[in-house]
Amino acid sequence: MDKGKIFRDLHASTFVIPNPWDIGTAKLLASLGYKALATTSAGYAFSRGLADGAVGFEAMIHHCRELVGATDLPVSADLEKGKGDSVESAAETVFAAEAAGLAGCSLEDFSGDEAKPIYEFSHAVERVAAAVEAARSLKRDFVFTARAENFLHGRPDLDDTIRRLQAFEKAGADVLYAPGLSSIDMVRTVCSAVSKPVNVLAVPGFSVADLSAAGAIRISVGSKLTTTAFGAVRRAAVEMLETGTFGYAREGMAFGDLQALFSRGEA
Repeated sequence: MDKGKIFRDLHASTFVIPNPWDIGTAKLLASLGYKALATTSAGYAFSRGLADGAVGFEAMIHHCRELVGATDLPVSADLEKGKGDSVESAAETVFAAEAAGLAGCSLEDFSGDEAKPIYEFSHAVERVAAAVEAARSLKRDFVFTARAENFLHGRPDLDDTIRRLQAFEKAGADVLYAPGLSSIDMVRTVCSAVSKPVNVLAVPGFSVADLSAAGAIRISVGSKLTTTAFGAVRRAAVEMLETGTFGYAREGMAFGDLQALFSRGEA
């Protein structure tokens, strides 16, 4: 079974790809009928008690391998800037992702240095080109996503973001992604500026129908499932501390449902 081919074929029409942060949530989401999963670098970091960006590359690849082993679904990975800053490291990132069993991965043009957060244009494009070349050299299909990170790092420049996405498309990226777009009009503008499938990070106020009409193909939620879970735990803890009650337990997933899910051994 070529999971990369299965994953690529999903991009023929709009679909939602949720972001589990551990084995349990991967199995739960797979059991609900989703067709593919994507990792969340921030969600995994938070689950480890770390800030986003603080998980090392080898630890992240190990995490990806765990999620791949948890389900038969294709898994795509958020690998941040990858193994390093160099052009060569972009290719090495793709090889490591494929070896972990992933059906695809994304690489960012965020450098990890908030003082100079976005790679210079030509360097960013060269990294994408190297990653694409590596992906094309693999024996099985692999979906490579190129990310333009301006909007997440204090550079809300739509023109430059589109310029980067167009260059990434020309370099061969399979999917294009500019997280942080805050309106349907912005999504429509980005999608109309490129011909490759566009991944959009969902935010409150968006709907699948609206995003699809705007041209989005893949819709992910990033760390939002993780932050939702943390929010529920915090509300429960505050209720116990401040009111001495346990009403939060009514909102939880039934113990028996989780027991049955995980007793099956696979989602």
